Amino acid sequence: MTSNKRINKGLHRITDQSSRYGGFTLLELLIVIFISTVLLSISAVFLANYVPSTRLYATARDLSATIRHAKALAQINGQSQAVKINLDSRQYGMEGRRIKEIPSDVYIKISDPFYGDVEQGQYTIVAYDSGAVSGCTVVLWNRKKTLSIQTDPVVGAVVVK
Repeated sequence: MTSNKRINKGLHRITDQSSRYGGFTLLELLIVIFISTVLLSISAVFLANYVPSTRLYATARDLSATIRHAKALAQINGQSQAVKINLDSRQYGMEGRRIKEIPSDVYIKISDPFYGDVEQGQYTIVAYDSGAVSGCTVVLWNRKKTLSIQTDPVVGAVVVK
């Protein structure tokens, strides 16, 4: 019994000491808040630069996929398909399919071998049933990056560079 009393007294002393020194000091809290603020500001700057590039890459991938889809449909159906790019309203899509928007921070122009640079109006890329695609280069850019979608009129390849 006496050993139990000693153990209880020892535990009582330990809990008294820990309750007196428990918790965080104001200095420790300020340091943690400062470090987390610095990390959040760095990540915010990184994300702010990352999002516009992502929209540019997504637009280039989607436009090239639309041209490839038109090529595949032309070959399957044995009938030419057209991808229309409206530079004024900033939209593109295949005839009779969903029209997609070009983001406001992505700029576009088309270099045609016969007409030169086209920066306004409507431009049509035709996919033929033979697998060929009308030749042009679609240039997409934002503040930091430029991408181009090149179509090969002979082979019908669509390449994003």
